[in-house]
Amino acid sequence: MAEITAAAVKELRERTGAGMMDCKKALAETNGDMEAAIDWLRAKGLSAAAKKSGRTAAEGLVGVAVEGTRGAVVEVNSETDFVAKNEQFQNFVREVAKLALTTGGDVEALGAAAYPTGGTVAEALTNNIATIGENQSLRRTIVLEVSEGAVVPYVHNAVVPGLGKIGVLVALESAAPAETLQALGKQIAMHIAAANPLALDADSLDQAMVERERAIAMEKAKDSGKPQNIIEKMVEGGIAKFRKDNALLSQLFVMDNKTPVAEVIAAAAKEAGTGIALKNFVRIQLGEGIEKEQSDFAAEVAAAAGVAA
Repeated sequence: MAEITAAAVKELRERTGAGMMDCKKALAETNGDMEAAIDWLRAKGLSAAAKKSGRTAAEGLVGVAVEGTRGAVVEVNSETDFVAKNEQFQNFVREVAKLALTTGGDVEALGAAAYPTGGTVAEALTNNIATIGENQSLRRTIVLEVSEGAVVPYVHNAVVPGLGKIGVLVALESAAPAETLQALGKQIAMHIAAANPLALDADSLDQAMVERERAIAMEKAKDSGKPQNIIEKMVEGGIAKFRKDNALLSQLFVMDNKTPVAEVIAAAAKEAGTGIALKNFVRIQLGEGIEKEQSDFAAEVAAAAGVAA
């Protein structure tokens, strides 16, 4: 029997839109023959999902779930915003967010997890594609946890509680009262949703990104015609501002636009009489990084009617 590789499963999944476990089984049943596996999936009634696999899924929902000191956020995509209002789709995202709490932020593990109504998450997703009539994908999941304190969730532009367009988790480590951490965490989460920080602190910023900014600043400064020593000072000043503006702890709190987030946390800790450490955060915005297809609605209508646009 041919070895079934992860790359082969991924290719079959991309070509058919079928669930990961279905793809693995199809390759096993057909001794690794890709074309035969596609036919096997169609023969098993998965053709409805396969027909939709080539369509861009950049809409959908972000879901969050918290249990104890652990929180999870997931993104499940669909083709149109209408699906986000579909109760079946909402229930799926809600259940998947809960299951993500136990799968450690691994999408493949989440896809293979048992779904409450039977089968796996991947199989439930395939069923959604067939019954709802749009391509869908389980794109990503992230889990945060603290040993003591709270992971506080926030959903911006919520469609229903826990589901929306932007999902944020804030991990606060502290012995402060739960109500203190929840109130502080929600404020910080709302700030994160609005300000979109790139890292927790300046030292955590992606160095390649910082160097790209440095190169851009250098090119701009050269055009000023100033001496090299002045140019270097201009560049370093620009980089310092970039680091400050994009690191969460040094950003100015959106609630007053004058106090750094780090000082907001320090003030809350002083009031609570105990230390509060912002250990981590995550912000997932629906569809970010997905290249959406640009469609000509008039042309689509004309094509459907069989006439020239």
